[in-house]
Amino acid sequence: MSNRLKVGIIGFGKMGQIRKTVIENHPVLSLTAVCDPVPPPQANQGWQVFRDYRKLLKADINAVWVCTPNKFTPEIVIAALNSGKHVFCEKPPGRNPEDIKNIIKAEKKNSGLKLKFGFNHRYHGAITEAKSIIESSRLGKILWVRGIYGKSGETNPEKSWRNRREIAGGGILLDQGIHMIDLFRMFCGDFGEIKSLVTNSFWGNDVEDNAMAIMRNKRGQIAMLHSSSTQWKHTFSLEIALEKGYVNINGILSSTASYGQGEKLIIATRQSENGFAPGNPREEMTYFNRDLSWELETSDFVDCIKNDRPVTTGSSRDALKAMEMVYRIYAADRKWHKEPVE
Repeated sequence: MSNRLKVGIIGFGKMGQIRKTVIENHPVLSLTAVCDPVPPPQANQGWQVFRDYRKLLKADINAVWVCTPNKFTPEIVIAALNSGKHVFCEKPPGRNPEDIKNIIKAEKKNSGLKLKFGFNHRYHGAITEAKSIIESSRLGKILWVRGIYGKSGETNPEKSWRNRREIAGGGILLDQGIHMIDLFRMFCGDFGEIKSLVTNSFWGNDVEDNAMAIMRNKRGQIAMLHSSSTQWKHTFSLEIALEKGYVNINGILSSTASYGQGEKLIIATRQSENGFAPGNPREEMTYFNRDLSWELETSDFVDCIKNDRPVTTGSSRDALKAMEMVYRIYAADRKWHKEPVE
């Protein structure tokens, strides 16, 4: 393999264009082809343009970025793997756990190829710093985590494919809350016990606009989640309580800066006989104002390809476990899912 990797992007909407910028700025990647039903102008771009992804997969490329609506993702990822291409796929990896299971079958058949899913929140500065502090054990073991990830819906929600179950598979929990679930898993592992309330209380689509869940794992750690599209003020909040203190993250950097201009990491040691008012420990705050998650995630994928290293962050197992937790949250509220969900 040459020093540079030729890549294609399938799906050239918002996410495809974000990935395009990262790919073009990467020293090892060369954007060669783009595919979309409404293709962008080819003039002065230096890459081929296709309407049919099957034609793109026949082009001279080494890897593809799949940035399509959930309904089409599994078919395209499987076809790309079977065509001998490394694949980077946006989350979620389809509409349901069965979709990712089918992808994993194709991955196993093409074991020499790399497959990574876009859980870029793991690469945010505040998240990686919190992980480092927790892994140092200086604050002891995690007792519980609490996460809120909410936004105010969309300008024209009735026109968005993300609000149609037939295309998306689910609503705000599957589309955005899956990031928080992935972070819960990163910090605490899998949760066996789940209780939830899921509803569409405002937008009137056939997908959820709010999901609240409480979970417990075998170590007794508890996680609470609220995923909402009626938050009105875009909100990201992750609180992690430990034996000797806490680590909180407020805000998450995004392409629109709608969750704030930066990320704030708060670290505190549990109250002791130190003269402070009870229940008000001294807090140390660190601010992060640059989002390098897209670049770090991409570099990790490239390193896996170039050095034949297994994908350890954003793997197909991570994607399956996160998707299964989403559907277990759906299933735990029998009023939301009348029929049991496997």
